Amino acid sequence: MLSSAFRAPAKDIELSSPPPDSVSALAFSPTADVLAVASWDNNVRLYDVNSQGQSQGKAMYSHQAPVLDLTWSKDGQFLFSAGCDNTAQMYNVQTQQAQQVAQHDAPIKCIEYAEVPGSGPVLITAGWDKKLKYWDLRSPNPIATVDLSDRAYSMDVALTLLVVATGDRQIHVINLSTPTAIFKTIESPLKWQTRVVKCFPTGDAYAIGSVEGRVAIQYPGGDEKKNYSFKCHRYDIPAGTMPGTPSVSGSQHVFAINTITFHKTQYTFCTGGSDGSLTFWDGVARTKLKTFSCKDLSNGDTDARPPQFGTPIVASSFNHTHDILAYAFSYDWSKGHGGVPPQGANTTKVMLHPVKPEEVNKKPPKR
Repeated sequence: MLSSAFRAPAKDIELSSPPPDSVSALAFSPTADVLAVASWDNNVRLYDVNSQGQSQGKAMYSHQAPVLDLTWSKDGQFLFSAGCDNTAQMYNVQTQQAQQVAQHDAPIKCIEYAEVPGSGPVLITAGWDKKLKYWDLRSPNPIATVDLSDRAYSMDVALTLLVVATGDRQIHVINLSTPTAIFKTIESPLKWQTRVVKCFPTGDAYAIGSVEGRVAIQYPGGDEKKNYSFKCHRYDIPAGTMPGTPSVSGSQHVFAINTITFHKTQYTFCTGGSDGSLTFWDGVARTKLKTFSCKDLSNGDTDARPPQFGTPIVASSFNHTHDILAYAFSYDWSKGHGGVPPQGANTTKVMLHPVKPEEVNKKPPKR
């Protein structure tokens, strides 16, 4: 467990020597406090984090183009990364060597490592070539390929539940007991572009986050009454509060949900948005547990007029003991080239948040 020394007086602790470009993914090792950080600068960096929140660079390896996603093997011995060079790499933590283990005809957007019933551990990749591929790491060729309806945008796996979100707002659900067949395809219940999909650790549901400041919870097993969605990472604009505010009430600043990460034992989750804030939720009890506003994170002030929204939160990850949440501030390209920070002004930071039980513990069932 973290010692009380980890708690900084007023703010979370900054990771030393973050990437010089935007972060695309964060992933803590499942067995040790080693944090992997993928970046648009083509590199994957690994950091050791100690119980006081101090961090230091441990290793780094490169792709030939921006890195888009990360996943670990269950034993924490291997880190897998996927990138815009159309390849996936496997990094051996012990030998500090990386080797190519997968190939697509376009950038690989998503990568997961899972146990497939009857096949053992399998690497799963999904790309902008509209393909989902399964890989046995002992073979250079995929053991199976599944056609997707469009480019893969996000993917996650829990137990035998595999969910892939594609660019046409379709959500493809696969039961890994029959990995080459799509069990169900639905149109996202959210009206706008999907940014992230994450499975509940129980393997019976998943959460979808979109650009319109909304999260949907879906149970693919058939009990549709349990499905619901809710608004978050939105801010009201009261009429007349400042020049340029709408004359009609009900207007809002709306921000994308960029990242969702689950607590593996409480089954609660955290959302991070383009507004630069974090919120913890109990998805089963449909309850907000705790919000860390832009101001709480020293990342803007939404109470100011005009509101000052901070650097977007683009990725997040719990460590294996769930007492640290890492999250990344980076430009997320939501404003195109016009929003790029000026030369030399690197807004990328990776923060380490000491998790308190009341932030993540699920609500007791109502009597």
